[in-house]
Amino acid sequence: MTHHILKATKETVHLGGFSHLLEPALTIDSGDTIDVETYSGYYVYDKAPLEFLTPELLDICQNLAPERKIAAGPHLLTGPVYVRDAEPGDVLEVILEAIAPSLPVGFNAIRTGWGALPHLFSQPALRFIPLDLANNIAEFPQNSGIKIPLKPFFGILGVATPENDRISIPPGSYGGNIDNRELQTGSRVFLPIFVPGALFSIGDGHSAQGDGEVNVTAIETSMNGKIMLKLRKDLHLAIPIAETSTDIITMGFAQTLDEALELALKNMIDFLKRFTNLSAEEAYVLCSLAVNFRITQVVNSPQKGVHGMLPKSILSNQISL
Repeated sequence: MTHHILKATKETVHLGGFSHLLEPALTIDSGDTIDVETYSGYYVYDKAPLEFLTPELLDICQNLAPERKIAAGPHLLTGPVYVRDAEPGDVLEVILEAIAPSLPVGFNAIRTGWGALPHLFSQPALRFIPLDLANNIAEFPQNSGIKIPLKPFFGILGVATPENDRISIPPGSYGGNIDNRELQTGSRVFLPIFVPGALFSIGDGHSAQGDGEVNVTAIETSMNGKIMLKLRKDLHLAIPIAETSTDIITMGFAQTLDEALELALKNMIDFLKRFTNLSAEEAYVLCSLAVNFRITQVVNSPQKGVHGMLPKSILSNQISL
């Protein structure tokens, strides 16, 4: 195994989406680890305070090459990373070994026409929120006494598809803007691979987010992490799945929450049938008794997200993907 360092620069970052036509920012072998740097704030950098606007972020925002502007999504993504021997039909295991904000400030933005209540909150609003990294909290509003624990994660973990341009906003079978706050340090994400090399990209750091991400953004944060990428030829998945220290997580993405719930539930039933030898009916009953289904996010139009959480503690034989 080799350890790599992938800094975020105008040569290693792309904007707005995924593309199999992008030149890899890094080529690795399965099992290699990467210290990866990500930035957030492409569309707000001209309004940002000095502690948010590093020279590196400014260079990216002002000098990113046109060919690295993939689609109309707002996210800066670091990558793509090419994994040798990865082929369509394989699975990429992403092990999140460390995640931490790189700057003591993040932002939240209300965008006109977006969010769960666009008719009530129609005016755009941008707030920069200080992060107390020493105490791992953010106070919002400032001087209110309301202290939010920081639980950092990457909103976007995704691979390229055969389509030339895929916008970064909606999640899907390739991962993308999953925005699942459970995917913190120590968790693992399993992504189906669609093109040779997988072409994995990462970004959209969040320091804190509630389930739903209802106003369209979290505390959006430039984020550093350490990840391991492993090629799994023994798994075959049609949609991402994840594992934390306590739960197996299935996902559903669809245009309505009802449809997303149905997909997350079907994916959990399929998982239980495959890994515990339960019948479909037994798995369905178990989901009603013990699986927690939560709203992942409601704002990544046109794909809303629901995830199901199966406590590993209830299983007599511990499952680990």
